[in-house]
Amino acid sequence: MNVRTLAVNGIIAAMYIAVTMFIQPFGFTNIQFRIAEMFNHLIIFNKKYLYGIVLGVFLANLFFSPMVAYDLVFGVGQSLISLLLMIFAMKFAKGTVARMVTNTLIFTFTMFIIAFELHLALGFPFLLTWLTTAIGEFVVMLVGIPVMLAIHKRVNFTKLID
Repeated sequence: MNVRTLAVNGIIAAMYIAVTMFIQPFGFTNIQFRIAEMFNHLIIFNKKYLYGIVLGVFLANLFFSPMVAYDLVFGVGQSLISLLLMIFAMKFAKGTVARMVTNTLIFTFTMFIIAFELHLALGFPFLLTWLTTAIGEFVVMLVGIPVMLAIHKRVNFTKLID
């Protein structure tokens, strides 16, 4: 990995942590609105963003989660699995918006992993928790589409990383 890719991924991780810290009370419950999840859309511009996103999730969970051990396994795992699924799905979804919608659906569906975590750790009802966490993820990712597209027009995520 070259220095530029490493630096950009470090910045992405730092931004994920900062945004998570800002809205901490809404990011770690059975109704999750973790605004930083919109950074998951970066994966559609370049698969090398995976490193910064996963590192950001890992560090945010390490420093801010009330259930650190669970979140380091399930939260990071859910992000990694979803990002890898999206990398695979990009072979079939063509176009930026179509890929972002696909990414939103993948992350929304895989919230069953977080629901399982909350069921194990806190005894929350699995199906209801899957529903509430999936709704939160869906809303954040959906709202993230125009936000990330607007930022992409200024920054050009495709050319930002090698």
